[in-house]
Amino acid sequence: MAKREREELKPDDGIKSKLVAVNRITKVVKGGRNMRFSALVVVGDGNGGVGIAMAKAAEVPEAIKKAEGLARKNMIRVPLTEFSIPHETEGVFGKSKVLMRPAPEGTGVIAGGSVRAVVELAGVKNITTKSYGSRNPINTVKAALEGLKSLRSPEQVAALRGKTVEEIIG
Repeated sequence: MAKREREELKPDDGIKSKLVAVNRITKVVKGGRNMRFSALVVVGDGNGGVGIAMAKAAEVPEAIKKAEGLARKNMIRVPLTEFSIPHETEGVFGKSKVLMRPAPEGTGVIAGGSVRAVVELAGVKNITTKSYGSRNPINTVKAALEGLKSLRSPEQVAALRGKTVEEIIG
């Protein structure tokens, strides 16, 4: 059985993926133009795990599959509290800046297209976000992931300060 066939027979592990952007790339060579495609994919388990990746290939489906595999390898854990994030955070990548604030139950996900994909697949149910600067989908997705990486749970903050969780929360 070939390696490719074994991958296709893999059982569903509960990780969902979302295609954020596809770009056509042209390389001009002596014989003409070489067309390729670049895909930006976000994957997440809906329970605090999220990853992003970009990949290039000659065909769009190949690029998407390649990016999805890379994103699964690059997943990070995000601390969540009652379907929201523990505190306000800001992610910066290049000239893109994404501000993320926790929201009360029932608010839903208030976010732009590319940031929405990241927070929904991470499992955040209530959040408000605002993108500043460049709204390039690649940079905003990376900025959103940087913001989620900077989140700290109350337990982590308490351990760093040498206090109990009750003293931190108040």
